[in-house]
Amino acid sequence: MKFEVDAGTMSEINVTPFTDVLLVLLIVFMMLAALVAPPGFQRHFPCACSHRPAAPAQQPLEVTVDARGNIRLGGRATDADRLYGDLRHGLAAAKTRSIALDAAIKAPYGAVLRVLDAAKAAGNADVTLVTQ
Repeated sequence: MKFEVDAGTMSEINVTPFTDVLLVLLIVFMMLAALVAPPGFQRHFPCACSHRPAAPAQQPLEVTVDARGNIRLGGRATDADRLYGDLRHGLAAAKTRSIALDAAIKAPYGAVLRVLDAAKAAGNADVTLVTQ
């Protein structure tokens, strides 16, 4: 059997119309993506007209935890039972809301977490971890 190829028919697929449709769809989707932003992408910038003077810098209350788990609050030794009350009174006496936590590398994890929990219980959200 012999097959003859007609000179008038094309044997390859013409992809030009398909490419044109894809480019148009790409442009449409790019425009829609620019117009519709997900809720997490909005940025709220402060107004330039609402200028507040910066608050004076306060000294943070220093809390240290040594390698044995001993906790010192402002240079004074305290234990885990008295830590919550001492930290609350120390922050009130220092008139500050910031705490500088300096823990030794070998400090027990539980002692450091106890200090962070006491800071949270005292209504403090500003804890700075001091690194050496």
